[in-house]
Amino acid sequence: MFETLKNAFKVKEIRRKIWLTLFLLLIFRLGSFLPLPGIDILKVQDSFANASGTTDILSLLSSITGGALANASFLALGISPYINSSIIVQLLTAAIPKLENYSKQGEEGRKKIARITRYVTLALALAQSIGITISWANQGFLITNIFGSGIGATVQTWIVAIGVVIILIAGASFTMWLGEKITELGIGNGISLLIFVGILATAGHNMLLQFQTMGQGGDDGMFAVWEFLGFLLLTVLVFAFIVWFDLAERRVNIQYAKQVKGRKMMGGQSTYIPIKVNASGVMPIIFAIAIITFPQMVATMFVSQESDFVQWWQTYLGTRSIAYNCILPVLIFGFSFFYAQIQFNPDDISRNIQQYGGFINGIRPGKPTAEYLGKINRRLTFFGAIFLAIIALVPNVLFAIFLKDSVLLNSFSATGMLIVVSVALEFDKQLQGQLMMKNYKGFLK
Repeated sequence: MFETLKNAFKVKEIRRKIWLTLFLLLIFRLGSFLPLPGIDILKVQDSFANASGTTDILSLLSSITGGALANASFLALGISPYINSSIIVQLLTAAIPKLENYSKQGEEGRKKIARITRYVTLALALAQSIGITISWANQGFLITNIFGSGIGATVQTWIVAIGVVIILIAGASFTMWLGEKITELGIGNGISLLIFVGILATAGHNMLLQFQTMGQGGDDGMFAVWEFLGFLLLTVLVFAFIVWFDLAERRVNIQYAKQVKGRKMMGGQSTYIPIKVNASGVMPIIFAIAIITFPQMVATMFVSQESDFVQWWQTYLGTRSIAYNCILPVLIFGFSFFYAQIQFNPDDISRNIQQYGGFINGIRPGKPTAEYLGKINRRLTFFGAIFLAIIALVPNVLFAIFLKDSVLLNSFSATGMLIVVSVALEFDKQLQGQLMMKNYKGFLK
């Protein structure tokens, strides 16, 4: 990857795209520190600091945004409304015939689906911003004195809340625009890169806090050093395992028969269909976590965090409870097979192979080929689901055992690790594709 970056900076056009991508990502990070008016920032930060290392759902959302939610910033919602909107629209595309027709209409259809995704994003941003604002209001974080303490001019709480909601929605829309511009003018998928930067920013902040503890010296400083070394070792091992499994694929050999078209002999070549073991990526984990944490998220946003229901949920169904660790793998398996059915259609692949005169050795074209591909896909999905279940549970358990009560505990979640690896590999592929295209253009000239 470093060699790819080195070669990319030698090409002026690609270098300009890289710098533009970095500039837009810098704007996103600056927006994560721009405070919201009408919010007591210090109280919000203290609330998240006290919740560090717990199962607080808002702390999990803040880690994805790179601490923007904990800072009560303009971009506090981050890219999460757009992600949820994309997931919903993608699922509805498989269920609603009209949306399915849009997906088959090429560029024009993709524009229509993108427009629908934006509208759903605004609706989700409205709901999420209202929930967060109500949560802040219940905890006394809203400031009704518009000129500061000691001056009598005040406004109604609901007016301040409406202003906060509007600004949060504007921040979510701006984040969505930034992601689309990175995709259009830069390199890589802009939405994925924004998530990537947010996760790395959270990890970097926690490491900085650990360095401060290490610099204090004494027994606490020495213990912090050993904690940091253990964290690095575990992180490298988990990342290596994810990269190894993420690149694994099953290659199904395809043989094309020779055909005579006019005076030319066509076909007669051999190729393969690559089927990834973890083709669904991180999506099953996202779906599973979203389902199991949804009640807690709604309760946290609309009632007090000290309520009996929130406390009961955190105790018995929180991210470190036994019930959570038993339910999550079951949901991951279910969503893995569900997502595989959406992403991989063996009937269409079999039809395309037969249309171009191809066949799998020992398998008859048509329905037998579709059944054979479906069988392979189900087996790979099973092992991919086992991998996702291991990644979702084992790293969290190991970090909880070796980094108990450490600020490094929430640096990387299982989902965050998968996202970081997937985005880094995809960015490397994009750079290689840009370099290859540039070489082809130079050759043709």
